[in-house]
Amino acid sequence: MANTSSDPGKASREDITIRGYSLKWLLGVLRRAKILEEDVLRDVEVRAHQQRARLQLLKAKDPGLPDEITANKIEVSPAEILAAMQLQDRAAQPLDEERIAEIVAQSAGLDYHRIEPLELDINLVTNTVSRPFALRHAILPLKQDSDGLWIAVENPFDPELEENLQRLTKQKINLVVASKSSIVKSLRNIYGFHKSVESAAMQARTEEEITNFEQLVTLRSVGEIESTDQHIVNAVDFLLQYAFDQRASDIHIEPRREDTQVRLRIDGVLHDVQTIPKRVHPALISRLKTMSRMDIAEKRRPQDGRIKMVFSGKEVELRVSSMPIAFGEKMVMRIFDPDVLLKDFNELGLEPEELLLFQEWISLPHGLILITGPTGSGKTTTLYSTLMSLTDERINVTTVEDPIEMITESFNQVAVQRKIDVTFASALRTILRQDPDVIMIGEIRDAETAEMAVQAALTGHLVFSTLHTNDTVGAVARLVDLGVPPFLLSSTLIGVMAQRLARRVCADCRQQQPLDPDDARLLGITPENSSTYLNVSQGQGCQTCRGTGYFGRQGFFELLNIDKDLARRIAEEASESQLRTAARANGLRTLQEVAHLRLAQGHTSVAELLRVFGHSLF
Repeated sequence: MANTSSDPGKASREDITIRGYSLKWLLGVLRRAKILEEDVLRDVEVRAHQQRARLQLLKAKDPGLPDEITANKIEVSPAEILAAMQLQDRAAQPLDEERIAEIVAQSAGLDYHRIEPLELDINLVTNTVSRPFALRHAILPLKQDSDGLWIAVENPFDPELEENLQRLTKQKINLVVASKSSIVKSLRNIYGFHKSVESAAMQARTEEEITNFEQLVTLRSVGEIESTDQHIVNAVDFLLQYAFDQRASDIHIEPRREDTQVRLRIDGVLHDVQTIPKRVHPALISRLKTMSRMDIAEKRRPQDGRIKMVFSGKEVELRVSSMPIAFGEKMVMRIFDPDVLLKDFNELGLEPEELLLFQEWISLPHGLILITGPTGSGKTTTLYSTLMSLTDERINVTTVEDPIEMITESFNQVAVQRKIDVTFASALRTILRQDPDVIMIGEIRDAETAEMAVQAALTGHLVFSTLHTNDTVGAVARLVDLGVPPFLLSSTLIGVMAQRLARRVCADCRQQQPLDPDDARLLGITPENSSTYLNVSQGQGCQTCRGTGYFGRQGFFELLNIDKDLARRIAEEASESQLRTAARANGLRTLQEVAHLRLAQGHTSVAELLRVFGHSLF
């Protein structure tokens, strides 16, 4: 048990104490550490009981609360009371539950633990303690190793907790301190999903649940999910809620021989999050098919659908794709968060001079602008953000996409449907009769689409499109290969942007270290230009970044400006190597140079550059 020599449980009758955890003791710790001003501490003492009563009433409205628990039976800890007051310390930093948990841990002689949901062992949690016991004491089993069982607690001063846990588990107990809100949220997600899956597995023995389609789904809160008994519906809602909370861009549901694996893609990397019984898989897929307007009876052919959901007050779209594989139907859901896909134009991550050049391109009345890069390099975000910046009541913006990534009312969107002969080229032919000002073509894949795009640019329209090429100069060569006459291309092409997405080194655990000579050779850094890169950044792994060393992603951009010299060379059918040499002479900064720059700035690491670009770029 924690060191309680400071006696947090000895308090006056006016004090608020939860099983040895005293508000007066906590305020004394803050006073001695000079974290809060004296007048703020006195104000807390005056308002504490009123704040506790308010929090009890708020918690009593939780739809997931058992009927037998009334407001006056709800426990509100000292940390919750302080955090709810939204105080700031002497340095004007917020005093939230996580900060208070750190302070309590230090005073109790224990480690502080910031809970990372992706690292939790669901089976360990559900098999170690019951849901009522875990929620009542706000405890969360974290891991089991040679030193015993590690458990996160909010209250390290409970005199009976450690003894009860040792008797219950028959193991050595090691306590760490975490915030109550993070413990309770994790418990409700784990036990809620686990209970829903188990109930669905029992139900799946006799029937397959099918529900009506909901065109706009409002994702329920955890409490609302817990208060119903629609098991497979609850399991889906828990899964989606969890994915949104973890900033996932994709959800993979993959059937295997004995079970089904659920994985999330976060910052471009897949993480295993759940394993569910095989017999639940058909019901789970049927529920998602129903929500996304798919045919639940068709299991032999691939299908596509969409789900629009309301999450935290904003609409989020999911593009759903199912495909039969060896052990059943695999389903992948791509999450389109408008806060990510429709960024402010200035937040794309371009360097100031690159941003000025790109703004110059899109301010022109007509011409062709190409965005290149592999799948997952952020091309859609760049295009949508650009179109949003151009959207105006005086301008007609129309897109043709396969499929439409995210439906928005800001511009007119056409979906490619090859079964009824709506292709990129045929749709573009019709769009040109609709008096457009700006046209976005999802991708130039064939000679007909390339020809139509160039013709549209020639006839006074600003045209955006994408190509799957490695760099900017390669896009010029690709269009010529598709049959676009070089003299027409030189007259219409404004510029080409190549881009990639790479993970950022976590700012909380970033450390500088010397650049290894072998890494320098792999990245094409020679002794003559290596002075800038003698030290590089590497994430050590922490709670913020889930131990990966990375948090978030950033764009890498290469911009090829088609000036008069390059236009003349294109018209003269110069080779790709000749165009690249001329572009470098005119100031082109290649993706390789951008990668070196971001490495020197400490934004990314050697390992991440090699993961994203491979050895071919360097």
